[in-house]
Amino acid sequence: MADIFSKIAAGEIPSYKCAENDKFYAFLDINPLVKGHTLVIPRREVDYIFDMTDDELAEMVVFAKKVAIAIKKAYPCVKVGVAVLGLEVAHAHIHLVPMNSEKDMIFSNPKLKLSEEEFQEISGNIYKAFTAE
Repeated sequence: MADIFSKIAAGEIPSYKCAENDKFYAFLDINPLVKGHTLVIPRREVDYIFDMTDDELAEMVVFAKKVAIAIKKAYPCVKVGVAVLGLEVAHAHIHLVPMNSEKDMIFSNPKLKLSEEEFQEISGNIYKAFTAE
């Protein structure tokens, strides 16, 4: 049975798409720390990021870099932070979080409550920056 992230990548569950290719999918976190907080996942189901092959992991990091560049263009920030936690969903994923302060990466911070329109605008801006490359 497919996990929730696999269903999102397959389009079975709606998401706010930020970027994609044949191997990876990036979408907005629905409980974001800041505007632009994006998740990058492999389309292949794999629970633990370090269970991926070396080639898959390298490709995922390069894809995440391109997404991070798009996030920074769409939402200017000092840096885009990277975190791999992976306990909430049994599917490897990378968090990309626009940062103006290290406090922006504290996962226990209150999450933003955004409207459907805000999520659509944010994902659209990141997708536009990603596809402009």
